[in-house]
Amino acid sequence: MTPPDRALIERLRSLIARGEEARPSGPAIPLAPPIDAALPGDGLARGAIHELLTADPGAATAFAALILARAGTPTVWIEPTPDPYPAGLAPFGLDPATLIVVRADGTDALWAAEEALRAPAIAGVLASLPRLDLATGRRLHLAAEAGGTLGLILRPDTPNPPPTAARTRWRISALPTPGPAHRLGPPHWRLELLRARGAPPGTWNVAWDGTLVVLGAARAHG
Repeated sequence: MTPPDRALIERLRSLIARGEEARPSGPAIPLAPPIDAALPGDGLARGAIHELLTADPGAATAFAALILARAGTPTVWIEPTPDPYPAGLAPFGLDPATLIVVRADGTDALWAAEEALRAPAIAGVLASLPRLDLATGRRLHLAAEAGGTLGLILRPDTPNPPPTAARTRWRISALPTPGPAHRLGPPHWRLELLRARGAPPGTWNVAWDGTLVVLGAARAHG
């Protein structure tokens, strides 16, 4: 992996050094009781990476924001321009004051993700990585293990995505919001657990209104 430019190195080190709170350790990050019950450890494991396939980019970004909010502080968001809009993430519980935004793509994004995942002061890392091979995914997973950090990888939803070292793989889609078309209600999403170590796949339709609510029963695949 080619090192990124020195300016990015110094910026990331400076940003990570600002984190004054130690990351939470131990329990997995909860989503909603019916989903947690289907996952090993009753939630998303820390010290691991998890893939979010973006069938709908807005829904996937919102879902990632609420996971990061529950991971603790501070968190790192690595994405090429344009930067995420902090005010748009706040309704999902992510405090912009605790969010470290790193503008990077390609090799720079991979390097920044590995460094942030390895930093004990960081609670969660999200990286937008359109391409991720198995070897690079293993490097990120080992970095997350070393730091005890939650890692989220945003990737496009393509047919037959190649295997990676992620602990879980999800597809995040938007669902129509019930009610009059002129009145915006809470967002509705479809969360598809495509792969998980130690758990079968499943699908949940959910709504977000300050908390994640599962609508109806889960559907297991296969």
